[in-house]
Amino acid sequence: MLSFPTRSLSQGAVQVHGDLDPDDRVWLEGDQRPSEGLRVTGRLSGAGAGRFYFSGRFSGTVLGECRRCLVEVKSKIGAEAILLFAEDGTEGADDPDVFPLGRGRNGTEVDLRPALREQWLLEVPAFVLCHADCKGRCPTCGVNLNQGACSHARKPISN
Repeated sequence: MLSFPTRSLSQGAVQVHGDLDPDDRVWLEGDQRPSEGLRVTGRLSGAGAGRFYFSGRFSGTVLGECRRCLVEVKSKIGAEAILLFAEDGTEGADDPDVFPLGRGRNGTEVDLRPALREQWLLEVPAFVLCHADCKGRCPTCGVNLNQGACSHARKPISN
């Protein structure tokens, strides 16, 4: 569970152990989604009137293409997340680093999912390599040069 009614947080901090499914409606079209879900652990607590603080970690894997040879690459991603949530109208609520509280079935709630989505997208690498010395593909025939040389003669570049 990644959404908590603020009423339940008035009784003290809660331990967070949950998953953000890759099919959850929080993900937008074009997002690099975690291939098997995002694992979230941490602690959510009150941080003053109308403010809540989450400190924890998230981890998952993402599938992408090697930027040189175009083979599928699975990248593990994990990071710390320190998030602040505030009710509208409270001090600092208009700060872009502060996440707004949402409305749920049980009144006001801290929904960690949108903030975790944002943190995940900041951690996903824009470009990945299958390995550091990837040779890529032949620009003429498209052969994956990691699997062997192609029949095209390599001409030295002349100045």
